[in-house]
Amino acid sequence: MKSTIELRQLKLAVSLGTYSPKGIVPDMHLLDLTLTIDPKLVLIDVDSINKVFDYGPLIIEIERLAGEIHYNTQERLITRIVEACAAYEKIESVDLLLSKRPVLRNSGELGVRLRVGSDELIEVRKKIKQ
Repeated sequence: MKSTIELRQLKLAVSLGTYSPKGIVPDMHLLDLTLTIDPKLVLIDVDSINKVFDYGPLIIEIERLAGEIHYNTQERLITRIVEACAAYEKIESVDLLLSKRPVLRNSGELGVRLRVGSDELIEVRKKIKQ
């Protein structure tokens, strides 16, 4: 049995990228985030926030990270989001997609996806604790 928490199409207020004067500057950056958690945090016998994974603080942290600085690359913001997820021991793995639009002629969406399995997330935890 596996359970996930899924966040889709979260519009981030982020300053991201470096563009030439004639370049197309995206008007939207969207985050899709899937967190794998223990099914015991979903199949609960009592309706209590203490029995589940409270994702609210993580969303607030992602919003803070997005607005904190200018990012030259999507990859750096993705790295920081993964590190924020790693701070929660209840998260077993992370799959995220950060995309921007438009890409060309007022169309298209371009994104970077990263899947971080349980072993890799353990390594991220070790790294951020150093």
